[in-house]
Amino acid sequence: MVKLAETLVDQLQRPMKDLRISVIDKCNFRCTYCMPKEIFGDDYAFMPKDQLLSFDEIIRLVKVFAQFGVEKIRITGGEPLMRKDLHLLISQIKEIEGIKDIAVTTNAVFLVRQAAKLKEAGLDRVNISLDAIEDDVFKETNGRGIKTAPVLKGIEAARKAGLNIKINMVVKKGMNESQILPMARYFKGTGARLRFIEFMDVGNHNGWKMNEVVSKKEIVEKINAEMPLEPVDPAYFGEVASNYRYIDGEGEIGLISSVTDAFCSSCTRVRLSADGKLFTCLFASDGYDIRKNLRDGASDSQIVETIRSIWIGRKDQYSVDRAAGKPSPKKKIEMSYIGG
Repeated sequence: MVKLAETLVDQLQRPMKDLRISVIDKCNFRCTYCMPKEIFGDDYAFMPKDQLLSFDEIIRLVKVFAQFGVEKIRITGGEPLMRKDLHLLISQIKEIEGIKDIAVTTNAVFLVRQAAKLKEAGLDRVNISLDAIEDDVFKETNGRGIKTAPVLKGIEAARKAGLNIKINMVVKKGMNESQILPMARYFKGTGARLRFIEFMDVGNHNGWKMNEVVSKKEIVEKINAEMPLEPVDPAYFGEVASNYRYIDGEGEIGLISSVTDAFCSSCTRVRLSADGKLFTCLFASDGYDIRKNLRDGASDSQIVETIRSIWIGRKDQYSVDRAAGKPSPKKKIEMSYIGG
């Protein structure tokens, strides 16, 4: 096993276990809660290639994080499958001692061509974003008029490749709450775990309002009335979803409820943006520019010390603070920038 530099805990005694790496800020969708087309238009200036972390830089950082006990890697974007040769990065991460799980969060459109290659490279699972099963609703939510068929084909490609599959549905009142039951019906018994995500106030441009949140409680009650559920104990410390199984044995669903039932107390995640900034919270205003350290010639020991000092000083608990009525920061980083 990898030799730990140190077991890190932050100010709230939370260990660092999960690293989420954004590899690109571009996306082929314009989902209203993430990259609304009114802001991210056709003339929007995305990062030039030289600003993105190279695969070598990412691998160097993952090796350092593994020394601190990070075991799970999530590759995000933007849409990560738009990053050329992503399978090569996956294969290199797979070789790093201590890394036990590699996942990609994707809208699945490019999985038809890439799923088998990613699995062969060492990818364990995919988290696929799908906010509706009915075309008329989905075309509105993705902002590009794309039907569900390309996503469903990507899901099938992932299944055939042998990847574990989770389906993520962000639920927003007035947008797609009508799809809760149709989505549950569609994925029940398929082996893909459907997870419902409360509409969150990430970033500055998604027009978040509390009265547009469909709560975990409401979602569970709606599904349970038709397809009875029972709660499942968390599988590990830091699991973000509250899980329920269908009583008839036809699978499970998950609920991610950072608005109405905050899980900050067990958050073990650190995030790395595509241009090399470290964030200790999804709702942060600023990140630490670790890319500058890398490109200024910092040694591995200096990088280790930098990451150690960032994590042990961490005290973020945004969702808890929101629930307590504390004022939100005036500026929050966009979800598309650090991958959710």
